[in-house]
Amino acid sequence: MSSVPPPDRSGDEPAPSISDEQLDAFLREAAEDGGRSAPKEPSARARMVAARLREQEEPTPWRGPQPAPRRRRRWGAVVGVVALAAVAVIALRPSLVTDHFPGGEAEAAASPTPLAAETARPTGAPGGNDGSEQATREHPFRGSPALRWADGADAIEVPEAEAVAGMSKADAELALRRTKELLVAANLDPDVIAGGRPEKALGLLDPEAQKDLLPDQRRGLREPSRENDPVGLFSRFDPNEVRLAGDVVKVRGRMSLAGGKPGEIEVHADYTFVYPLVRADGGDHVERTIVRRQITTLLLDPDRWYATPGKLAIKEYKVNTFNTACAVYDGYLHPVFPGDRQQGTGPSVDPYDRSGEVRDTQGEECGIVTRT
Repeated sequence: MSSVPPPDRSGDEPAPSISDEQLDAFLREAAEDGGRSAPKEPSARARMVAARLREQEEPTPWRGPQPAPRRRRRWGAVVGVVALAAVAVIALRPSLVTDHFPGGEAEAAASPTPLAAETARPTGAPGGNDGSEQATREHPFRGSPALRWADGADAIEVPEAEAVAGMSKADAELALRRTKELLVAANLDPDVIAGGRPEKALGLLDPEAQKDLLPDQRRGLREPSRENDPVGLFSRFDPNEVRLAGDVVKVRGRMSLAGGKPGEIEVHADYTFVYPLVRADGGDHVERTIVRRQITTLLLDPDRWYATPGKLAIKEYKVNTFNTACAVYDGYLHPVFPGDRQQGTGPSVDPYDRSGEVRDTQGEECGIVTRT
């Protein structure tokens, strides 16, 4: 608060006749209500004191908001315009602010703008991310195109349903919803990723429509083999070997609805899952295993087919796995860490390239990934 200069006393009226007691009472009254209930005709000294109190405008912490002086309102309006302009600039270029925070530039690079949902097959592999940036426990997707992908189940978006194959829109909605539940239970359930049995996923499959599918999958979980390896449908890692770095799996893909034969709803799903992993016995080195799955599920009309209401049949499924040990069929995926690298004999493949079909790798001992 600026100091108030002493008043010019040269033109003062003669000394007032008010007593000290009257003056004290007036000052108390003025201090309590800002002078609003002061006597209507105070003496000259009282008027001078009241004026000085008003000029000082000393705020009181308990008083409600007071109207700001006109000059202050005008300044506030200018500040408001400047603030709105600043917000607009920051929205366009957040690095103008974040780069001045401690670690701001690194944090902005670690959390770039997410990609829009995939609605059609890409025309090529994603650019950038040449693998020169090393992943860490804090930023396990650094140096990967998956950094801009959506997280977990939120990335599996269900398209608009419609009546197909003589079945209702509600049936189509159920088929889409059940397919998402299957993808989540088979690839994103933390217990399954940590090597557990995928009971929820198995519970979504129809034992009536496909007599062999469930028994084969259960046999593969008990006694995995090349012919019956559960990683064909489920993403599982050996908990004695690795564990997730953090709790996020990145996902990219799309789902579509189609009608098959009468009473047969088809759902086509094509998704890539990126798992960041560290060794179970410690260490900070992060490796990523990438799994791409194409699966076609069926919801069948039980009045036309041998089927269990609400359960899914699987028409077809294909999988490509990247950065996992070759020729190991023990029911788990095995990420390859430095020192464990195997010499590849197949073609080089970018695991993030979703522009083509899932490749048939039968007969190939081990391909080469260009990045993880």
